[in-house]
Amino acid sequence: MKILPTPFLADRGDDRKRLDRVLRRRLGFTAGLSRTRLQELIEAGAVTVNGRVVTRPSARVLEGDRLQLAGVEPRPRPRPQPEPIPLQVLHEDEHLIVVEKPAGMVSHPAFRHASGTLLNALLDYARGWPPGTQPLLAGRLDKLTSGLVVAAKRPAAHAALVRSLGAPGAEKVYFALVQARVPRARGTLRFSLRRDPFDRRRVVASTWEGQPSETRYHVLARGRGRRAGVTALACRLVTGRMHQIRAHLKAAGWPLVGDPVYGAPLGDRPVDQAAREAIQAFGRQALHAWRVRFRHPVTGALVDVEAPIPGDLRALVTSLGLSVS
Repeated sequence: MKILPTPFLADRGDDRKRLDRVLRRRLGFTAGLSRTRLQELIEAGAVTVNGRVVTRPSARVLEGDRLQLAGVEPRPRPRPQPEPIPLQVLHEDEHLIVVEKPAGMVSHPAFRHASGTLLNALLDYARGWPPGTQPLLAGRLDKLTSGLVVAAKRPAAHAALVRSLGAPGAEKVYFALVQARVPRARGTLRFSLRRDPFDRRRVVASTWEGQPSETRYHVLARGRGRRAGVTALACRLVTGRMHQIRAHLKAAGWPLVGDPVYGAPLGDRPVDQAAREAIQAFGRQALHAWRVRFRHPVTGALVDVEAPIPGDLRALVTSLGLSVS
C-alpha cells in the first residue's frame, strides 16, 4: 500500500480551489497520481474533508480545511480493446489512415468513456494490418464535433505525421455555423488561450495571457432578413490549441450554434421561429473538421482529403436558407 502524506491542512494557495486540483498540487506528483486518478478516488469516496466524505471533484476547498486521502496504489490504465464499430475510411496507405468521426463519438478512451470510441473502432479495423502496426491518433476532435481524424500506423511514422500536420504549408479547415452576422468577408482571430482555473475542461480567451493562437476565417454564406443572425464560416487553424475555434468564435462574439460550453442563448440572435426551432432541434455544436491537406510524412506526396458536411448539419444549413457548396 502506498503511504501518502495525509492528512494535511489546506493553505492559502488552496483556498476556493477545486478539490481535485488541490490534491493534485499537494499530493499528485509525490504519489505519482494523475488528476484523472484522483478524480476517480474522490468519486469512490476515498477522500474526506474535515472528516466528511466528499465525492465531487469540483467541490471547493477552503483555507484551513483538513484533507485526508486513503493510501492507494496507482491503478494501471486498461489497454483499449478492438470493437466492431462501423468506420468511414477516406484515405489509407501503408503508413497512415484518414477517417471520418461522427458527432457523438469520443476520439480516445478515457475514464468516463472507456469504450465505443474512435480508437476502439480503429483497433478493430486494424486487425488485418501487418504485424508491428497499430493506429496512433495524430489529433482528436471533441465528442460533439464531426469530421476528419488522421492516424499513423507505426510509432516511427506518428511523430513525423504530427510534424507534417503542424508544418507551415499544412491546412486543416473546419466548417462552422455561428449565431451572428459576421461583417467582414474574411479575417484572422488572434487570442491567447489558457485553461480555465476553475474548470480544466474549458479554455479562456485573452488578449494578453496564455498561449498565442490564431484562426483564419472566411464567410461562406450569411443569413438574410429574419435569419440574418446566422453565418456559415470556413475556419482554418494556424495553431492547434484545445477548443481553439470554439473559444475564438465566442471571444469574437460569434458563438457556434449548439455549443453547450461556449455557445450563447438563442434569444440573443435575431432569427425567425422556423430557424429557431431548427437550431434548437439540432442537438450538437455546428462544427465539422472539413478538409485536411499536408505532405505525407514518408513519401512527401501531397495528401488532400475532404469529409463532406454530414447530413444533420447540411439539413440545418438548408433550413436556415444558406447555400454552401
